[in-house]
Amino acid sequence: MDFTFNEEQLAAAEAARGVFAGVVPDAVPSPALTTGAVAEGFDRELWSRLAGADLLGLLLDEQYGGAGLDAIALCLVLRESAKVLARVPLLEHSAAMAAVQAYAGEELAGRLLSRAGRGELVLTVAAHGRTGHDPAELAVTARWDSEAWVLDGVQTAVPWAYDADLVLVPAHTDTDRTVLALVPRALDGLVLAEQISTSGERLAELRLRSARIEAGDVVEAEGAWEWLHALLVTGTCALALGLGERVLKMTGEYTGKREQFGYPIATFQAVAVQAADRYIDLRAMEATLWQAAWRIASGALGVLPAAGDVAVAKIWAAEGVRRVVQTAQHLHGGFGADTDYPLHRYHAWAKHLELALGPAAAYEETLGDLLAAHPLS
Repeated sequence: MDFTFNEEQLAAAEAARGVFAGVVPDAVPSPALTTGAVAEGFDRELWSRLAGADLLGLLLDEQYGGAGLDAIALCLVLRESAKVLARVPLLEHSAAMAAVQAYAGEELAGRLLSRAGRGELVLTVAAHGRTGHDPAELAVTARWDSEAWVLDGVQTAVPWAYDADLVLVPAHTDTDRTVLALVPRALDGLVLAEQISTSGERLAELRLRSARIEAGDVVEAEGAWEWLHALLVTGTCALALGLGERVLKMTGEYTGKREQFGYPIATFQAVAVQAADRYIDLRAMEATLWQAAWRIASGALGVLPAAGDVAVAKIWAAEGVRRVVQTAQHLHGGFGADTDYPLHRYHAWAKHLELALGPAAAYEETLGDLLAAHPLS
């Protein structure tokens, strides 16, 4: 397996580092000190800089003004964004555009993608189902009534729903198909109810009651939702990796300066071993992330379907990022809980990412089902 990145992928990562260089994780109030959302919306100024650097259209073809890159490039950029806790819907927006490009008709793609790639339209995805534990594609029904699709149901914890122009909603039909409906935020039959993430960000419970969507705004192609979900999960793993890397670096810097008995605590064996264990977690998170991203980007066949690699990556990401932030808090001592120091913010974001799109246990079940259906012998 060759995980060497090509020049275009490295250039995207370098551009992202430049854009995120001025971003500070404490630009909004601390979630520990805020009863509601830490901010009304996402960072629009940063969004404009991402658009100016052509990082919003990474996955789009040149005909839509994009860079024509792949899931690996997107994950490299997401990794950088998480190091500074960038408050932008980069993952959801990019994944939704990529799904429309890959599975929608030319009319919808032409009407949507160029504007979205420039950041003029903001897209998000409703991917958590009714409760966060059930399949998202079963939470909403789609019924064709001869003129339009009629949607009914509830999706929970929709990120950036109050800021997005369009929400891509999976829904199941009476023929057991899954379609993707592009739902405008201002639509009769759509109601948003505020929810707050552990990170302090504003989410929404999205309720659909006989909401009508024209046929041209619905993606009916087979496999579209499964591909989109895999990309969202893999992108979440990239966010967890970037966050974990930044937290371990913070921990190294702190333990290298903090002294006890006249020596930096980083020189104590108990501290060094714990940090080393977390480094191993990060390297496992990294290897499984790039395996999953490569399967999505290349479409390469394997012993298991790509969903198996995505499940392994999410298991490592969820468990790994939790262990990294817990160890960081332990090695920082009371300083880690100081709200004037950013570590507690990373801890809050890590808890959100750990459970986003399902916890490790859910993907362990998925992996078990795949292994049962595709024996390795």
